[in-house]
Amino acid sequence: MKVRKEPIRKCLATGERLSKKDLVRIVRTPEGEIKIDQTGKLNGRGAYLSKSLEAIKLAKTKNIIGKALETEIPDTIYEQLFQLIGDKDGKN
Repeated sequence: MKVRKEPIRKCLATGERLSKKDLVRIVRTPEGEIKIDQTGKLNGRGAYLSKSLEAIKLAKTKNIIGKALETEIPDTIYEQLFQLIGDKDGKN
């Protein structure tokens, strides 16, 4: 049986190279919508962020995701990211 190589991606905020399962993908769909892609299979331009509070805060303050996806990122996306990692208010 052949061993599959685990896909590695780079976090936009921290620059760390991590396994795809340790990152969350944010997608700009062909229709221009911004979505969080938990399956990793949505169609469109994707950007990866580490599942850490620091990475999400850094991405929000420096608009890293917006620059990578060349669009405006609504605050609801950041709220969803904070909920995804377990920080309900995004302030801790």
